[in-house]
Amino acid sequence: MKYNIKNMKKFFTVLLACCSLLTLNAQKLSRMEKKLVKSIESNNEEAIAFLEKVVNINSGTLNSAGVKEVGMVFKNAFDDIDFTTSWVSLPAEMNRAGHLFAETSGKKGKKLLLIGHLDTVFEEDSPFQKFEMVNDSIAHAPGGNDMKGGDVIILYALKALQENGLLDDAQIIVAYTGDEESTGKPTSVSRKSLIDAAKRSDIALGFETSTGFNYATVARRGASGWEVKVEGKRAHSSGIFSERTGAGAIFEMSRILNAFYNEVRGEEFLTFNPGVLLGGTFLDFDKETSKGNAFGKSNVVAQTSVVKGGLRFISEEQKENARNKMREIVGNNLPHTSAAIHFNDSYPAMGPTEGNLKLLEQLNEVSLSLKQGEVLAYDPGKRGAADVSFVAQYVDCLDGLGTMGTGAHTPQETVNLNTIEALTKRTAVLIYRLIN
Repeated sequence: MKYNIKNMKKFFTVLLACCSLLTLNAQKLSRMEKKLVKSIESNNEEAIAFLEKVVNINSGTLNSAGVKEVGMVFKNAFDDIDFTTSWVSLPAEMNRAGHLFAETSGKKGKKLLLIGHLDTVFEEDSPFQKFEMVNDSIAHAPGGNDMKGGDVIILYALKALQENGLLDDAQIIVAYTGDEESTGKPTSVSRKSLIDAAKRSDIALGFETSTGFNYATVARRGASGWEVKVEGKRAHSSGIFSERTGAGAIFEMSRILNAFYNEVRGEEFLTFNPGVLLGGTFLDFDKETSKGNAFGKSNVVAQTSVVKGGLRFISEEQKENARNKMREIVGNNLPHTSAAIHFNDSYPAMGPTEGNLKLLEQLNEVSLSLKQGEVLAYDPGKRGAADVSFVAQYVDCLDGLGTMGTGAHTPQETVNLNTIEALTKRTAVLIYRLIN
């Protein structure tokens, strides 16, 4: 089913109505589910200590050794609860560590894929490196919220299930990628193992940062990169705007960006952002680090300009429509200038589906059973891209099941330790119901 903006609004209206009806019929916790809850309560201090341990190992995406070290800590923990674990390496030229997979094989219930990631945005040279308590419930923690906390929730939910003998015939794959924050290219290589796991599964649950007890994610926007390069005629500035010299590269780039703002902007769920801009006589730009230098003089017409940015979209149709508008604008050049735009795909969109809605209904029932309140669909326009989007075309998906906190991707990132126990309970009971 194709999801345009009009029927998506209708979808979310129906979704909210369905979830509200479920509040009237909350299923009580079974005897076994109550045992699960007690196991999680008993293990909660251990879970928080485990989180502190992995947070204190730097695993910035480009720190391959650190990413793998965190992966090995989780690998040992999954080995201890009888999962079969493996490390999937990526080609050396991709400069990415690889991924951890943990699996239990069986024939009972839905086949589940639980998705997390090991890497953070904080590289080895970041001043933000250590787990540090702010008060009795909040900790500053690089990657603690995004998303080592979510990884810990997966582990300790499964640990509770295993301690109660509930995984003996379950079919569960845990996938912790090592490059979610800066995906290895091409994604056909870096995400092959994740997609292969999805093809052997029925449901994918993503444990990216939670948006609160009352929300989960049934749709996420995709992400694409774009780059515009402009060439102008280098000349003395006294001749700018003349028939012989034309407008120069910087004026042409300004025209393009202004037209993007006025003519492409405005469609719901569609955003595009120019993140770096250089212009002048000569440029030196490093695509890998997104750093560069420009040289120019006020009395010389700019010869070249470059801008790199990102595009967010809710469907492939929306993405292609935006790209076509941008191409048209780029092709309508000022005198004596030329311009070209290039796009690169990063994350596909995760559109809302009936299957995703059913998963949300099940999560809502679990939350009500635990007396944690109803769970509604979160606005996809407020969420970024995530690994779950790569598998959305193969399985029903639900995301945003991880820890709660603030300031993700900033040196002020926090994780709310008081929420970990409750969210782990929610996860364990949801998994229990899905595999039964």
